[in-house]
Amino acid sequence: MPHDYPMKEIATQAGLSLATVDRVLHGRDGVTRTTQRRVKQALRELARQSEEAALSGRKFMIDVVMEAPARFSSLVGDALEAEMPLLRPAAFRSRLHLAEELPARDLAHILNRIAKRGSNGVLLKAPDVPEITEAIQWLSEVHIPVVTLVTDIPHSRRVAYVGIDNRAAGETAAFLIGQWLEKRPAQILVTLSSSRFRGEEEREIGFRRMLREAYPHLEPVEISEGFGRDRATGLQVRDALERHQLICAVYSIGGGNSAIVSAFLEARRDCHVFVGHDLDADNRKLLRDGVLHAVLHHDLRQDMRIACQHIMRANGALPKTSSMPLSQVQVVTPFNVPSALELP
Repeated sequence: MPHDYPMKEIATQAGLSLATVDRVLHGRDGVTRTTQRRVKQALRELARQSEEAALSGRKFMIDVVMEAPARFSSLVGDALEAEMPLLRPAAFRSRLHLAEELPARDLAHILNRIAKRGSNGVLLKAPDVPEITEAIQWLSEVHIPVVTLVTDIPHSRRVAYVGIDNRAAGETAAFLIGQWLEKRPAQILVTLSSSRFRGEEEREIGFRRMLREAYPHLEPVEISEGFGRDRATGLQVRDALERHQLICAVYSIGGGNSAIVSAFLEARRDCHVFVGHDLDADNRKLLRDGVLHAVLHHDLRQDMRIACQHIMRANGALPKTSSMPLSQVQVVTPFNVPSALELP
């Protein structure tokens, strides 16, 4: 059993004699499985105590940079604020740089300023474009780790991606809509906030693939660049409904769902199935009202906790581990909203 602890310390932690611990560590005969488990448990406890001692008094200042609708940014901010106190004995503080819509060069400028000023890490939701990739490169060169959130930038030097498997989320949405709709030709409105975000593109790819394979009678109709804003998204939906008479369901990847509902009402069109993402205040109300049928949700607090742990590892405060799993997609209806997010 490899370890870095004095044998006397292991024996004290395990409550065993030095001779017994020596036999276990060197694989000699004469010890029971129960004794072996006690020594292994003692090593795990000593490792945890060492980590806590190393983190005691460590302070981490992180920057959160996001281009996202305010309704989603507030969810991320709340999740981060809830998790930071639980990361003790390390102490976390955050600086927020949030925008609903921002040119890539301006986002890159924010990242470049952080590189000059210094930071213990960056949590980033941004489009996968060359300007952002170059800014991440500079951050990496000055030893500021970047963790991408929700939407990945895989060909950059980010240290990790945290969020759901976006293709699996799109496939799940297609499955739900395909099961709910009758087996007759129909069109599905697919709304993206912007095609610049890889995460949204991955969701759409998964959605279209599942429709092709399992529901070929359903045709996706895409609208994009509404940036999750109600007015812009509503105008695009009204235009799509005028041009496509078979639209009878929605997969909302990019938000603006209240405006989507209003557009259907104004056009006097039925929306038989409506699937969206994220349990923000708007979507909780739409679930309660029965106009949003399912929300694809994942635990943002878990995402924030894992993201901060990646930052700590990159700064040498935690040992390196194998890659962390992606967040699980949860299908939420009005009848199974997580207890912490119950409908008002």
